[in-house]
Amino acid sequence: MTRPRGAAPRWGPRRGRPPWWPEHEPWPPAGPGEVWHHARRRFFLRALAGLSAAVVAVAGLSALLLRAFAHVFGTAPPSGWAGFGAAIIALAAVLCGTVLAGVTVRLMATRVGDLIVALGRVADGDFGTRVRESGPPEARMLARAFNAMAERLDRQDAKRRGLLTDISHELRTPLTVLQGNLEGMLDGVYARDAEHLSLVLEETQVLARLIEDLRTLTLSESLELALARTPTDLVAVARDAVASFEAQAAEAGVVLRLEAGADLPLAEVDPERIRQVINNLLSNALRYTRAGGTVRLRCAAGAPGWLVVSVEDTGVGIPTGDLPHIFDRFYKSPDSRGTGLGLAIAKSLVEAHGGDIIAESVMGRGTTMRVTLPLRPAVERAVGSCQAPPH
Repeated sequence: MTRPRGAAPRWGPRRGRPPWWPEHEPWPPAGPGEVWHHARRRFFLRALAGLSAAVVAVAGLSALLLRAFAHVFGTAPPSGWAGFGAAIIALAAVLCGTVLAGVTVRLMATRVGDLIVALGRVADGDFGTRVRESGPPEARMLARAFNAMAERLDRQDAKRRGLLTDISHELRTPLTVLQGNLEGMLDGVYARDAEHLSLVLEETQVLARLIEDLRTLTLSESLELALARTPTDLVAVARDAVASFEAQAAEAGVVLRLEAGADLPLAEVDPERIRQVINNLLSNALRYTRAGGTVRLRCAAGAPGWLVVSVEDTGVGIPTGDLPHIFDRFYKSPDSRGTGLGLAIAKSLVEAHGGDIIAESVMGRGTTMRVTLPLRPAVERAVGSCQAPPH
């Protein structure tokens, strides 16, 4: 059966565009990675065309130079067997140069072509793509940089997926409590009294705190957290933090003390963020210190250009196996009512200031959280000695 004259072409893999296909998208659609393989082939063709043009140009320039040399010195071109031998030598030189150039171009073009395909896979979301580090030094350097970039993207993607999983898990508990209590009150199972309403209010506060903690953690980890740096007296910040926890410490039967060195210099930090760090550390220390124990907040001078703020408690301590993970997101003990983000936020805020935080603990004897902060931002310290935070 033939198609009538003037009728629209039948669409297929290599035929006309179907009427329902979007105008801004190419037809036929390219499969996964096909666009990048086309780009690789185009790159090889351009490299081959460039090599051919270079060979023709070199051959033509050599002929012109030989004629000019003969004209200037008044020598006639060699003839007979001598001329034939000269032509063979010239042809062999051109062939050797062409082969050498071809091999070099092929090595570089192959590595760059592989890199083009790998970049296409990464652009399509395959962050596990890697390229072989071989070939000329420049190609190896390029492949090494690409692999480092892909590795970093892979880690970030894994963190993103882990964060989404953790968030869904942490949101499920308070939402379940809220839904259960509200449905119980609506069905008449629970009385609409202060006890149940206060429980609902407590869970909403947990949700609000979780959302704010996630926002702070996301901003600090993405380096988008704006720090309002100002010359700050860390002892005054620590004194305010201790005052806000005195009632809680007294109710728990824990002694809360502030020990500060004399004449400590001012530090260019964000006082609100550093106060948040100290609050998180004091809250954890009081939570795991039994009645009769002691929590000390110390402020002292460290190495030149650094200040040290530490929180020491005589609590239950942290198991050795858990110690490397206490700064991870949502990592908490089974009996904790917190969000599991306090120490992760503290670490992110301290690192945003260019400092460092470490934990030391002995089971049954207590834990020490030590924060090291620079007196000035890292950019200004670079004029002198730019060194890592001392431990």
